[in-house]
Amino acid sequence: MSTTGPGRTPWQTVRHLAVRAVQLEIGVWLSLYRFLLRRPRVPAGATAFSYHRVVLPVLVTFIVVSAIELVAVDVLVQRWPLVRVPLLVLGIWGLTWMCGLLAAMVTRPHAVGPAGITVRYATDVEVQVPWEAIDRVTRRTQVRADKSPRVLPGEDGTVTLQLWMHDQTTVELTLDRPLEVRVPEGAAAVRTIRLFADDPRAFLAEVARQRPEPGAGPGAAGPRPAAAQVERGRRTSRPVRRVLSPGASRPPDGRSSI
Repeated sequence: MSTTGPGRTPWQTVRHLAVRAVQLEIGVWLSLYRFLLRRPRVPAGATAFSYHRVVLPVLVTFIVVSAIELVAVDVLVQRWPLVRVPLLVLGIWGLTWMCGLLAAMVTRPHAVGPAGITVRYATDVEVQVPWEAIDRVTRRTQVRADKSPRVLPGEDGTVTLQLWMHDQTTVELTLDRPLEVRVPEGAAAVRTIRLFADDPRAFLAEVARQRPEPGAGPGAAGPRPAAAQVERGRRTSRPVRRVLSPGASRPPDGRSSI
């Protein structure tokens, strides 16, 4: 696994931070554009799942307070143009940036579709996970340990990607092979992806609906007929992997899985 911290010279660190700042700025403005035109990034045939509701009150509070502060400061310094103009520009930029951050979360949701699962975190992370790389999908709530990194190496040598919202995740994807992902911290081959979904039950239900049967070709991916859907509270007789409906009894470890 490579990271952006250790092993970088001061110049490389400065260059990385500058590139990162430009990427964030572009992402914020593109997100505002998509938000205003109501064009979320959802693949064809896929269902979107939000992850921003848990932090929505905090973001809205910051946006409202920043707007009030912008007006108050402008009134206080209006007699000094040399001070007023820079503060006004800085205040408008900060307010726009926070609105863009919220727009990035809204317009870049997780998605479950015929090709697999798209995992996102605002403009920072976008991982395409094909169905053939997924071993199981589990509803599992995990709270972030103190200072736990986003890319977490395990004691067994496997790597976990953790995408928290409000310091917790609610869904866990276990992969049957390492998957190369790129995040701001660097590139890593991960075997587990933990993400937050506002409605994990609906997320697992859509996974059960969209996931192709074992042995089916790539073209067979997509929603299954109603007769092939997993019945509530019953196990299917799939030859390779076990599938449980969101309402089915959980395994002994207390987790429901797909």
